[in-house]
Amino acid sequence: MRRGRGDQSKRFFHKIRVVMPRQSHKLYTYKNITGMIGGSKTKIRWHGHACFEVGDGVTIVTDPHDGKSIGIKPPHTKADIVLISHDHFDHNYPKVVEGRNTKILEGEIDTTKNGVKIKGVKTYHDDSLGSKRGDNILFKFTVDRVNFCHLGDLGHLLDDDILQQLGNIDILFIPVGNVFTIGPKQAWNVIHTIKPNVAIPMHYRVGGLSLSIKPVDPFLEEVEEDSIVRVGNEMDFEREDLPEKLEVWVFTL
Repeated sequence: MRRGRGDQSKRFFHKIRVVMPRQSHKLYTYKNITGMIGGSKTKIRWHGHACFEVGDGVTIVTDPHDGKSIGIKPPHTKADIVLISHDHFDHNYPKVVEGRNTKILEGEIDTTKNGVKIKGVKTYHDDSLGSKRGDNILFKFTVDRVNFCHLGDLGHLLDDDILQQLGNIDILFIPVGNVFTIGPKQAWNVIHTIKPNVAIPMHYRVGGLSLSIKPVDPFLEEVEEDSIVRVGNEMDFEREDLPEKLEVWVFTL
């Protein structure tokens, strides 16, 4: 079963379908539901911009920021693994989520840490082979048999070599805010090329953000409303919950 915390989707399903009114939604805690149906669960939580927390016991944090430098709250979690796509201030502040044994990973890698298989693939922060904004790393990592891919500040479309290195992707974190990254139309090109089960937009303008990037709306206008799932700030799910047809999961702060 999957559950968005504070979401508007009201969709819950495992081997049975359970529909609950919004008022009773919060009565079912993570612990309660796990006890009811069993199985391991993976959590995704958005900390704003390109920073996500993903975990099922091991906590992975992508592109942490310090909050104040970009006008939003800083991440409040501790990471076992930090993935940094590039060395810009709004993506490279691991101190805010660093614990005693945190592993900080950057660059082109192919490794396993804390049981998590991780691959870093070199791309660029612009469409001029990095001449404007430098390199960017795409990270593929596998948690509980789910293949995630975080595109960082991708600035161009993907060629066949990169697609081959990535392989199958279930959940894709993709920038959509234009200006410093790809915009909505390029983002959809990348999504249709990678063919994930779930696309999660990131790196777009939200209230308080001090960066001059675009909001998520133009990206969402390119997809049917039925494919959009507004999950709130956090989503708990199992691999069996992944949709067969593409869905866009929209997180909020």
